[in-house]
Amino acid sequence: MIYNSIYREDIKYVVGLELPWEKIGNKSILITGASGLIGSFLIDVLMEKNLHGLNCKVYALGRNLEKAKNRFERYWTSPLFEFVSHDINEPLELDNANQVNFVVHLASNTHPVAYATDPIGTVTANIIGTNNLLKFAVKHHAERFAFASSNEIYGENRGDVEFFDEKYCGYIDSNTLRAGYPESKRCGEALCQAYKKQENLEVVIPRFTRSYGPTMLKTDTKAISQFIKKAVDGENIVLKSAGTQYYSYTYVADAVAGFLTVLLKGESGEAYNIADEASDIMLKDLAKIIADFASKEVVFELPNETEKAGYSKATKARLDGSKLKKLGWNAKYDIKLGLERTMKMLTDKQVKK
Repeated sequence: MIYNSIYREDIKYVVGLELPWEKIGNKSILITGASGLIGSFLIDVLMEKNLHGLNCKVYALGRNLEKAKNRFERYWTSPLFEFVSHDINEPLELDNANQVNFVVHLASNTHPVAYATDPIGTVTANIIGTNNLLKFAVKHHAERFAFASSNEIYGENRGDVEFFDEKYCGYIDSNTLRAGYPESKRCGEALCQAYKKQENLEVVIPRFTRSYGPTMLKTDTKAISQFIKKAVDGENIVLKSAGTQYYSYTYVADAVAGFLTVLLKGESGEAYNIADEASDIMLKDLAKIIADFASKEVVFELPNETEKAGYSKATKARLDGSKLKKLGWNAKYDIKLGLERTMKMLTDKQVKK
């Protein structure tokens, strides 16, 4: 992937943003969920920026050494890159690091089948894992902790607003299997606030929308990921509902640009939606764009019981990104352009990693 020309454009776009990069210059950053959609792109950005003198040591944390070595082969021997094999549900120590300046918690189950088949892991990563990392951040005198949260924390739209701002709170039935993800994300946010008050730790909370891009994992069962995979494989797009769900989406380059804006410019204790109205779309229209790109059809199919157990009940979840835009962030890609770039990269014979 890193050698693909379109992907290189995306990396250079984020690297070239006017941000206070000096805050992480000659510093260190720990990133959990390193091999995930957001984490892998973020690491590519930081390692590219290091080629331009940033000198930021990246600790990339994940559970699968082989997968990480394959994904980050280009950096594996760099003194500015170190992979840490670790399960975040266990306390974390780094033998060779007295101080880690920034801690970024991106590790989480983030797709429906995982919610249904690994509900315990879903909850513990967002609560126990977050607590372990917050403890680590305090012990290692971190300057700032970033907890990757989600549009899921807003729950179901009460019908009173068109867009969710950062103060909105909708309904979640906590006594369900599916509630494990949004409720644990809410709890993770609350833990961040507790550490801010009790341990004087600087915390920021970027709230991601449904993110997508060429770095998505093959195991991802979100609807948009399944649509893209079907198209890349030359198959019809399978829609397992009427498709009237109206959601915000974010292309990975814009998501990481938004994340870095929050990390480097956000106010401690604040949450920020990473969202742009130009990427709000109904699921059926999303499926149609992808099907048209691949010259395929949209077909309907009933979901199985495992899939239904993991699906969100929210029918409208459009996020208000104006708070983040006041910090200077603006999305570069709308939904159609982001999808086109993703599809071109994933169908490119050059794409290997």
